[in-house]
Amino acid sequence: MKSFALLLMLAVVIPLAAHHSFSAEYDSNKPVTLKGVVTKVEWMNPHVYFYIDVEDEHGKAFSWACEMGPPAGLQRSGWTKNTIKFGDEVTVNGSLAKDGSKQVNARTVTMTLTGKRLGAASSETTNQ
Repeated sequence: MKSFALLLMLAVVIPLAAHHSFSAEYDSNKPVTLKGVVTKVEWMNPHVYFYIDVEDEHGKAFSWACEMGPPAGLQRSGWTKNTIKFGDEVTVNGSLAKDGSKQVNARTVTMTLTGKRLGAASSETTNQ
């Protein structure tokens, strides 16, 4: 019986630990705008991620991870799995990761080719 209770507790706790709040990872006081080329898209729950190569002032490319909301939230904002794909150039507005890594919580994504700007179903709450 103790084993069952332990398994039940782990089944509840592990998914909660995997999901995070915006403020645990990102700093809304550190806004950033990145322009780069999409190298990978991961369209899955609980958050959609895409990766872009961004060149610095010396022309050296760095890979950035861009976190968006869940697929269902993105679909309500007009996204499909094919909205963003490998090779697309995009501009991302969002907030930097607190740990200094090359990761951003995206608020908006603008497609360079079409100029289409979409909300990223961000988990950030703002007082704007």
